[in-house]
This record gives sequence, structure tokens and C-alpha cells, in this order.
Amino acid sequence: MEETFAEYILKEQDWVRKMEIMFYLEKKARIFFDKTVVLKTELAKLFMETMKIDVDSNLVITACLLCNCKKPTDFSDLNKVKLYAKEGAEYLSTLGFSKRFCKICEEVNRYSESSPREKESDILELVDQFGGMLLDRPERIGFKPDEALVLLEHRNLKGKENRYLEKFKEFVNQMQEVYV
Repeated sequence: MEETFAEYILKEQDWVRKMEIMFYLEKKARIFFDKTVVLKTELAKLFMETMKIDVDSNLVITACLLCNCKKPTDFSDLNKVKLYAKEGAEYLSTLGFSKRFCKICEEVNRYSESSPREKESDILELVDQFGGMLLDRPERIGFKPDEALVLLEHRNLKGKENRYLEKFKEFVNQMQEVYV
């Protein structure tokens, strides 16, 4: 029996090698993969290691690399923005990923209104939103980490439960102390 793409990339434990695999998948399947994906994956990796988060880090890193695979490059169509994670999860299922893995990827944002959320999804949500705020965009410059944290907590996740938000704030504050 031939190995699926899902089995192949999940079997790979080296996250740098996983990124190389993603680079080739991007070329072959025209999925979304750029420097933002790398930054967010590194954030997830550092967060889990530093804060000793009890999850399967290989699963989270793989999901972080793939969860935005159908992300649009044009954000003017709000329907595409709302559906990209669901479409990405559907695409990932065709590559052999489990229902749970696809659910984790779909829950990178709250548009699917999936409940209960997977704990790994909460990590993806934090690094996706926080990492996105740190980077420059055509319409704005990137936020400083402390500003991004305030926006994350009081705007993006206002009224929403994310089991790792407090740990993530602690992590960002620790990293700022190290790099300042």
C-alpha cells in the first residue's frame, strides 16, 4: 500500500525538513506557503517548548504549516476569507489527513463555529493571529508585540475562550525580556 502525503509529512519529525516538503507542495499544488507560515510555525514551536504545553508538538507544527493552505491572497472577498480554513480542511482530507487533524486546521479561525474546539486549534489561533499582527501588511505596519497582545486579547478574542491565552501572554512577555 502506498504511503499518503499525510503519513509522509507527519512521519517527518524535523520541522525544517517539513518546511522543505511544504516548499515543494506549494509548487506542485499551488497552496499558500510563505514567510508568514514559517514565522507562525516558529512561534508555535517556541511557545510549546518554552511553556511546556502538553500537546503533540509534531501534530501542531504540521497543522501550523498546513492550516492556511487555501488562504486567499486577496482579502477583498469576505466570503473567501471566511471559507478558506474549511476549504483547506477539505483539501487536507484528500491528502489522507484524519478528521481530527482537518478539524484542528479548520479551527485556526472561528468562522466554522466548531465546538468543542481542539486544544491544538487554540495554539494555531494564537500564533496565527499574533504572528499576523507582527508583520507589515500593505495597509499598515506591523504592531509591536505588546500592542499585538492587547489587540489579540481585547479585540480578536474578546468574549471567546482560548485555553492557552494566559500562557501565551506569559510566553510573549518572557520573550520580550530575553530580546530587549
